[in-house]
Amino acid sequence: MNLDGMNLWVIVPAYNEAAGIEATLRALEAQADRDFTLVVVDNASTDGTAEVVRRHGVEVISEPRKGTGAASDTGVRHAIANGATHIARTDADCLPRPDWVRNIRRAFGDGLEMVGGRLRPRTDEFPLKFWERRFIPLVVQVAATFGRFRPGNRDPLYKGPYVMMPGCNLAITADLYRRADGFPRTAIEEVHEDRALVNRVRKITSAYGSRRDVVVFGSVRRLRAYGLAGTLAWYADHRYRPDVVDVR
Repeated sequence: MNLDGMNLWVIVPAYNEAAGIEATLRALEAQADRDFTLVVVDNASTDGTAEVVRRHGVEVISEPRKGTGAASDTGVRHAIANGATHIARTDADCLPRPDWVRNIRRAFGDGLEMVGGRLRPRTDEFPLKFWERRFIPLVVQVAATFGRFRPGNRDPLYKGPYVMMPGCNLAITADLYRRADGFPRTAIEEVHEDRALVNRVRKITSAYGSRRDVVVFGSVRRLRAYGLAGTLAWYADHRYRPDVVDVR
């Protein structure tokens, strides 16, 4: 694939992340490949998130309907309307590795229309115990295994196997996003919007996959708040529903 005409945008949905989003912005500023447009979607924050982002010279758009699916969809469609040909998403509590954008671009060059990657735990938030360092990769592995066997992910209409693609580490072509009808405009506690998008894509093409060199470091604050069993149940299928889902 000729990548000369690629117009890559990075979308970051954010809700009440004023205290931590600067780390995400710095990680994106430190990318080896800086040829992308960055937009943060302020999802009705009440803590000054938008002001923090604007101080970094980054565009902020708003989505009043609260939800990771709704905010991500608004951001991606804004990018497409402004000429994006490819869009990557990470989250406001995550740190993409410095080669993240470069390796996403390579994956698109290899013919993929949708790209996922590995999720590893952040180590800069607070000291991690050994089991916590191992737990996020385990959660992703368990969810991926569970996903391959759950009935909703098994359908003769799917053109390829189920692949776990965390929403904080996902990229897609504008053309495929439109054809798949994008992220469902939902709240985080309603639907795993990343899984929903993967399954929409699976009905259209088999040109998707997860790359080991596409790496994002994710927050472990949900693990600290929910505990071991609660976190597994949350990521498996929202079987654990705490009163507060916006862990800060």
